[in-house]
Amino acid sequence: MESETQARLDTRHDPRLEDWHRGTIGGVLGSIAFGVLMAIQTPNVLEVAIPSLYGLEGGIAGTAVHLMHGLILGVVFAMVLTAVGWTTPKLAPSIAVGVGYGLVVWISLAAIVMPIWLAAVGFALAPDVPNITIESVFGHIAYGTVLGAVYALLGR
Repeated sequence: MESETQARLDTRHDPRLEDWHRGTIGGVLGSIAFGVLMAIQTPNVLEVAIPSLYGLEGGIAGTAVHLMHGLILGVVFAMVLTAVGWTTPKLAPSIAVGVGYGLVVWISLAAIVMPIWLAAVGFALAPDVPNITIESVFGHIAYGTVLGAVYALLGR
């Protein structure tokens, strides 16, 4: 009985975070970095376009939605890495994979899905498909950089 209790206690004190926790934290921090860039460069995207995806209005709603997207995409990042067995990457390769992931998110979701979605909900200023802007590219690179770095650093 004592050895069973000791074994359970030993497993509870593992300081490492689960992969999805690292993805969540990295995704939120990455979306904060991206959000700062967006607030400076393209504030209307954060204040008008993003909340309009869900029939909402205002910068607080846009920021909340943006952070939630970053969180969810961070968990997906962790799930993909876990699925391929890459759960404890080194910093530089993890940043590189994060940047690649950010670019995949940019081209698939920001450049293609978002303008289609905005048009579908009747947003009058929906951009053309594909919606390619340099600000969005750099924002998604910043997101992926932070996501990949945090994912690696929290896995040590």
